Amino acid sequence: MTPGPSDTGLGYLVKQERIAIDGGADLNIRSLLNKHQFHDPLGIALALGVSSATWPIAGLRILEIGCGLGLASLVIHRRLGNVTASDYHHYTDRFLRTNLLLNDMQTLPYVSGHWERANPLLGEFDLIIGSDVLYERDHPLQLAGFIQRHAAGHAQVLIIDPNRGNRAAFYKAMQINGFALTQTDLLTPLQDMTPYRSRFLSYQRD
Repeated sequence: MTPGPSDTGLGYLVKQERIAIDGGADLNIRSLLNKHQFHDPLGIALALGVSSATWPIAGLRILEIGCGLGLASLVIHRRLGNVTASDYHHYTDRFLRTNLLLNDMQTLPYVSGHWERANPLLGEFDLIIGSDVLYERDHPLQLAGFIQRHAAGHAQVLIIDPNRGNRAAFYKAMQINGFALTQTDLLTPLQDMTPYRSRFLSYQRD
């Protein structure tokens, strides 16, 4: 990463990174140095509905459901996102704390998340994320109910589903709860080039 002053004269700092891409050539990417580089002195972006609070993860309360080893939560946590990890397995907290230590990271909030019960310690979240969480027939209704209890009024839910056959039931339950769906096929092979097919589900409630 090569940070430095702006070369555009627009009053913000930029960085340039070389991003490794699986199965292809690396990319050189220029972006803002950090989330503090929002620059809108004339209020032009604000008039269009864009403010620093709408930038990715800035100011959002984020919940990872079925976090397992907590990889996604660790990535967000390292990027200074306000993330809480949750899972039902009784070993999850132990492994998560170990992984934090292995990576020299500060404590990350963790709460046991039972989809069929009240979880009063969780509260509500602006963004809920999860991967491969629809693998049992009962999971769509359980998870939709859990999300309804813990999603803020204006919320986004991002799910990666490896086509386990329970997506339609989850869609119907989320639709009843006021969420609109946008979905995308994911066909990128795994690191060992094993074929992988899944669906990226983005639910939005405004």
